[in-house]
Amino acid sequence: MDARCPERLPTGYPEDYPRTVRLRDGRHVLIRPIWPSDAPELGRAIKAADPDTLRRRFLGGPPPVTPALLSYLTEIDYQHRFALVAIDPATGAGVAIARYEQASGGAAEIAVVVVPAWRRVGLATELIALLAEAALAHGISTFTASYVAENRPVAALVKEAGGLSGQVIRQGIAEFSIALERNRAAGQEA
Repeated sequence: MDARCPERLPTGYPEDYPRTVRLRDGRHVLIRPIWPSDAPELGRAIKAADPDTLRRRFLGGPPPVTPALLSYLTEIDYQHRFALVAIDPATGAGVAIARYEQASGGAAEIAVVVVPAWRRVGLATELIALLAEAALAHGISTFTASYVAENRPVAALVKEAGGLSGQVIRQGIAEFSIALERNRAAGQEA
């Protein structure tokens, strides 16, 4: 997930989303929409992730890392399927990924993964705010997700996001939906 731009951007690439963001600990991170050329690094990141991260992200074991899976995750339309990567500008390495996939009724399922060294500094919050901005621009009004109910950082993130319109916990899996608001997505107080 290198910060260098490919020779040709993918069709529909939203050129207004790349941003450099300062996090709570003072570090900066580059956030940009994913490119198909991010596939090899994404594959390496999935294979190298610690078991707890994989269990929390995939609610069990990860799927086999295949060329088809990597194509699916990196070749998107930037409307119904949108993904952002966060890159450490000092190293050029990917440190987080966030995505949504549109479902039905104006909703989209989201997922966020942040490497351990970049957690608890506001990166996931920034990624979700940018995803919400893109979602609202494409007619999506609600985010949904499932997570391991014992995952306290995600539970705190959901609470911090506000707008929680529903949450159910069954067999250790929490499912929630959050109504998106334009002013919150733009980073303003609701």
